[in-house]
Amino acid sequence: MRKGMFAVVSMIAVLCLVPMSLSAQGQLIKIATQSPLSGGLSAIGTDIKNGAQLAIEQLSGPLEKLGFKVELAPYDDQGNPDTGVANAKSIVSDPVILAIVGHYNSGVQIPSSEEYHAAGLVNVSPANTNPKVTDRGYAEVNRICGRDDVQGAVGAQFANSKGMKTAYVLHDKTAYGQGIAEYFQREAKKLGIKVLGFAGTEEKANFDSILTPILAAKPQVIYLGGMFDQAAVLFKQARQKGYKGMFLSDDGFDSSDAAKIGGEALLQGAGTYFSTVSGPASVYPGTAKFVKDFKVKFGAEPQPFAAQSYDCVAIALKAIENAALAAGKKLPTRAAVAVAVRALKDFKGITGTMNFNTKGDLIKAKYFIIQVTSAVPDKWSANKIDQTLDIAPPQ
Repeated sequence: MRKGMFAVVSMIAVLCLVPMSLSAQGQLIKIATQSPLSGGLSAIGTDIKNGAQLAIEQLSGPLEKLGFKVELAPYDDQGNPDTGVANAKSIVSDPVILAIVGHYNSGVQIPSSEEYHAAGLVNVSPANTNPKVTDRGYAEVNRICGRDDVQGAVGAQFANSKGMKTAYVLHDKTAYGQGIAEYFQREAKKLGIKVLGFAGTEEKANFDSILTPILAAKPQVIYLGGMFDQAAVLFKQARQKGYKGMFLSDDGFDSSDAAKIGGEALLQGAGTYFSTVSGPASVYPGTAKFVKDFKVKFGAEPQPFAAQSYDCVAIALKAIENAALAAGKKLPTRAAVAVAVRALKDFKGITGTMNFNTKGDLIKAKYFIIQVTSAVPDKWSANKIDQTLDIAPPQ
């Protein structure tokens, strides 16, 4: 018995001296996501996760050939900054997480990415549009979508092209909503559109007190910087009170749940339009297979930013592969992955060919103006694209 125990102890001692296997050396690699998986924004947030999951399943082959196993680590930020930061602390403490894809809300991404920056963890965002995301100059932070200082101006230019002479501007008091509303207001005034009011509100149910001064002012267009779960309710109640003008919003409005909430009210009067940095997945030449595969796997059309999330993971995987090869096929450092992301040139994603500038913005990003043409949520992706623009970020 004692002899047997001695043999076991000896074997353990020998194993401790022998180089460990790939799996024992921690050759597991994780890519994390942060997006709202619960609450009112979960329709978009869940598909950001789903797009990332599909990319890992389809694009991890090169890393697997190098001896790595790639897994998704999804986190629910609930669209809440405090939750996002708490999750970010957990993410950066896991040494096998080499990239983070997210978030949906800029107000969550900005404080959370302070944690990523401090830990040297690369962040590739599919949806965050606030200028501060990249204007901080963090080497780890990148995005494959446009910016609010451009998107807000695009919205005002569209209103001007439709002959709008007066506007009432609202926002949801978040970093995202207030920021884009301010950019809209600035450009509107520059173009000669009279801004009759500018106000912020966190209300999501009863807009009587908000609508009273708006209806009295009789603006030709009501602009709301914020999210669909607020804007669709406001727009519906405005129609019920007799407003006949145009509704205009931003990419936060881009969710099939907006049709579920707003219904026919979105089609009445002068109609409902929104700017977005993410057109329907079908608008991109390279997304046909993605849309088909997504519907087979998840049973529904992809929501906005699902295709962008797929591309963010594709970028992260390629950068990790390049960094691993440069490290002699060993697990790369987070710093090396961050450098490898920025070093990618003419990266061909399903939503386009991408190059990053020194801030982490795309050298050119797409912007769309979309008209809501159906109150049926399942037909949201068939909304009419009124304009498609390719615009470089401000210097």
